[in-house]
Amino acid sequence: MRQVAYAARLNAFRVGHEKYWPGKNGKVTTLDLIDRAATVRGLGAVDLNYPDHMSGIDVAEMTARLDGRGLALNGFAMRYYTDPGFKLGAFTNPDPVVRRAAIDLTKRGIDTMAACGGTLMTLWLGQDGFDYSFQTDYARVWDQEIDGIREVADHNPDIEISLEYKPNEPRSFALLPDVGTTLLATAAVGRPNVGVTLDFAHVLYADEMPAYAAALIHRHSRLLGVHLNDGYGKRDDGLMAGSVHLMQTIELMRTLDACGYDRAIYFDTFPDIVGLDPVDECGANIRTMQALWAAVDRLAPATAEGAKLEQAIARQDAIASQRIVQAALFGMPPAQD
Repeated sequence: MRQVAYAARLNAFRVGHEKYWPGKNGKVTTLDLIDRAATVRGLGAVDLNYPDHMSGIDVAEMTARLDGRGLALNGFAMRYYTDPGFKLGAFTNPDPVVRRAAIDLTKRGIDTMAACGGTLMTLWLGQDGFDYSFQTDYARVWDQEIDGIREVADHNPDIEISLEYKPNEPRSFALLPDVGTTLLATAAVGRPNVGVTLDFAHVLYADEMPAYAAALIHRHSRLLGVHLNDGYGKRDDGLMAGSVHLMQTIELMRTLDACGYDRAIYFDTFPDIVGLDPVDECGANIRTMQALWAAVDRLAPATAEGAKLEQAIARQDAIASQRIVQAALFGMPPAQD
């Protein structure tokens, strides 16, 4: 069985905190969430939101807890909703004081993450966008976005800065809504430590094909993170991996193999939406992925079935390719050629 690093959304483990920590009266800390996440078999890492998850906790305390629970730090993800002023933008806020506060907050996040031993900072700039016609100067906010990303990337060139795109929410239109615009941004920033995080549900939401988006990122930038989940493409559903778009999921995984992606797979799922047990839900994600990786291995280009799949793809023969993948997934006997 191949060894894959899996990480998880730490906030998911707050679900059912009343029963899991009955004596805490809702005062659950980041360290508590780490303790619960560590009970998931096969989970090896977590991401921390900054500044939220570091509130009231120092670096030594955080690293000791992660080490003590056998978990690695996959990275930090910036959150800009702590200041109501960020509602009109973080790096693109019309108030230069607020814009400077967002950039400086990101730099502090980078410093804190580096002190914790992390190397990947994910930026989801959801507050940077617009809602109305005639609300913003598009050229100006684009330049502000690029300048802000470049400044935080230059703050510590040893830290990777990954842009996570999403069509909208909380703004009606995000400034970085899709893979094409995000790749334009990475090219404009022009820094080797800047790349892209692909979130499966965001990609569906942007009306994109996940494997195609991954291939474009690999060709034109750097694929620094993969957030795996699922959904129906109408919003950011955060459903369990492979639960809706099974074929698209395995195609993405095979593409990740082809791109040489060897980083953690991060489960950005929302068991809190319907109150699923977060430990069981995370375990289900891992089991699904292990089963799908086994199918990916059966479809490796060096195998007989993988070679047939490559030939079918070269012919754009969808019937043959679907038959081959279904056989690898479900143990169906291959049809006679």
